[in-house]
Amino acid sequence: MNSMQLTLGPNLYYWPRAQVFDFYAEVAAWPVAVVYLGEVVCSRRHEVKSADWLALGTELAQAGKQVVYSTQALLESASDLQGLRRLADAGGMIEANDLGAVEIARKAGVSFVAGATLNIYNGPALDWFAAQGATRWMPPLEAGRATVAAILAETSCAIETEVFGHGHLPLAFSARCFAARHYNLKKDDCQFKCLEHPDGMPVDTREGQPFLRINGIQTQSAACHSLYDDLAQLAGIDYLRISPQATHCREVVAAFAARLANADARSDLAALHPQGLVNGYWHGQAGIATQPNL
Repeated sequence: MNSMQLTLGPNLYYWPRAQVFDFYAEVAAWPVAVVYLGEVVCSRRHEVKSADWLALGTELAQAGKQVVYSTQALLESASDLQGLRRLADAGGMIEANDLGAVEIARKAGVSFVAGATLNIYNGPALDWFAAQGATRWMPPLEAGRATVAAILAETSCAIETEVFGHGHLPLAFSARCFAARHYNLKKDDCQFKCLEHPDGMPVDTREGQPFLRINGIQTQSAACHSLYDDLAQLAGIDYLRISPQATHCREVVAAFAARLANADARSDLAALHPQGLVNGYWHGQAGIATQPNL
């Protein structure tokens, strides 16, 4: 049996409040050890507020989950910082996705997960974050198996490692809102169009090939990144993250849990993802590539 544990990453999309609460009511019974909560993408997404995330965290902790509160990757205002401080002051573990969050966690005396957007590319950098209070880290999403191994070989700290295992890759963030731009709206008057796209907005090339996925100020991969067929190559990895999606998330989690418990278990995840599954980054290739399990 594989000792690696599953985590459920923060919901990167904008869903109605009732859908969020219904989703996490189901998550309480899912085979994930850790649940990340909080708004990572856009501070204008107010269907669920800080107090709601903390309440959901209390319920999930009572269900036996470790709860981590994720912070925004792009802090743009004083109110963003205030929201971050509320999560840190609550005393729980946070996922720091910005250096400002690292400093706030350090001052609050809370441990944190060093998120992928902190861009940790070598052992000394990882040691520095561990000295600030990081107890877990997530490599940059483009870091493959060889890169992660090299970073861990360089580090002198004891720290848990988590990799992005399944979901549309959050490739970049921008101060501009691509969803608002698509609808010819201003960012501050976006009319919350992201609510109409619960799994983001697919973008094709002029030739009709899937290219990217728009999610507010975030750009994602069109295809779904998945390490389902690469679990045997994840020796030394403590946690595998599954990113929430509006459809089939329960089936995805169940498939990974079954595969971790029994290497011979098989599930056709490709059938649930019409734009395909990719794993190129993990193999040191272009992210859009699909490499066989070697």
